[in-house]
Amino acid sequence: MITTGIHGAQNAVSVGVLGTGSYVPSHVVSNDEVGAPAGVDHDWIFGKTGIRNRRWAKPDEATSDLAVIAGRAALENAGIRAAQLSLIVVATSTPDQPQPPTAAVVAAELRADHGTAAFDVNGVCTGFLFALTTAQSMLAATAGEGYALVIGADVYSRILNPEDRRTTILFGDGAGAVVLGPAAGGDRGVLANRLASYAADRHLIEVPGGGSRIPTTAETLAEGLQYFTMNGRGVRDFVAENVPPAIREFLAERDLTPADLAHFVPHQANGRMLENLSAELGVGAGRTWTTYEEYGNTGSASVPITLDRAARSGRLTAGDLVLLAGFGGGMALGLSLIRW
Repeated sequence: MITTGIHGAQNAVSVGVLGTGSYVPSHVVSNDEVGAPAGVDHDWIFGKTGIRNRRWAKPDEATSDLAVIAGRAALENAGIRAAQLSLIVVATSTPDQPQPPTAAVVAAELRADHGTAAFDVNGVCTGFLFALTTAQSMLAATAGEGYALVIGADVYSRILNPEDRRTTILFGDGAGAVVLGPAAGGDRGVLANRLASYAADRHLIEVPGGGSRIPTTAETLAEGLQYFTMNGRGVRDFVAENVPPAIREFLAERDLTPADLAHFVPHQANGRMLENLSAELGVGAGRTWTTYEEYGNTGSASVPITLDRAARSGRLTAGDLVLLAGFGGGMALGLSLIRW
């Protein structure tokens, strides 16, 4: 487990979110459309997940295409030019290709400065929190100078088995981004982060084939090893057992409780799961932000997409405490506490 942040007196170095952006493809996929090959309909899907629609990338859209649009929106929102960036971090488990990193494609398309460091982070659905923590820590280590663009982007529609109702109904494609830089005030910005992995449960979510252990062959493709797989019951139990106590502990270390949160932005794994999580924490619908209804589970993009929705609503005000929470494959958990 890694915990970073300010303990006790405020540190002179404070890194905050200066702007947000997001993008989802234009192609809307209904429950009936995605459910037909899997043998389920709208009512079954909505009853199990709370999802009504999701967006899937067009054949000519890759992860970097979505990431670039979200990144541009965040830069514009922050009033920062790509040439000013010191760092670009892309969280994705569906990169354009194994090499080069998708972040390099994004940096080129945004016309970032030649000195800008660009790399990917694969933390599956927790990836954005891993990327945010990495970028925030790197900026803080340089006395808070410079700017970082952190993007979560995934195109899960490319790795779903259309006949697997446990997975194909849940996922959508999208990208979300934030610009990090010097916070507006000493008491503002990213206050603390926590990252943890529960590697014994790593097999709950995986894509078995396509890597160095099981290279892609005609035989592995015939077996369907290129598809995303998930033990839904195991994931649900993992979240119920680990996420609420981790959040309470994380907040208690700062003399806070969930009641002190103005906004809760969780990973949009499954609507019914989030209803249970919010109820367990006592953070009602008025403080919990969701986008799963129309976008589904967008992997590493879900937290920044939902944060962008919250930020652009006008309901996030200076001084509000915001908790970001990611969880998923690995298994992993990521938390970030922000004073807006």
